[in-house]
Amino acid sequence: MCFTKYADFTGKASRPEFWWFALFIVLGAGIFSYLDERLVSIFSLATLLPLLAAGARRLQDTGKSPWLQLYLLIPVGGIIIMGFYWAQPSIKNSNS
Repeated sequence: MCFTKYADFTGKASRPEFWWFALFIVLGAGIFSYLDERLVSIFSLATLLPLLAAGARRLQDTGKSPWLQLYLLIPVGGIIIMGFYWAQPSIKNSNS
């Protein structure tokens, strides 16, 4: 699902949609790092835009601004902050 909307920063992404994609990226990076370091770099670059788009859609689903992903620029603490935001439940509203 995330690759079909790889550059779509609008809309919403459910928790399972986002977390399954994140698991795919972690497992893919682990497998490629076992094979060759260059493959990890290529895989990471290829999945960066879809991950940012899915993260933006996930934040919109929780009622937060996609610009909060700038927290990822903070070493170590940024991923902890974003993990907290991405794990929040969806907001139910009539403007879906």
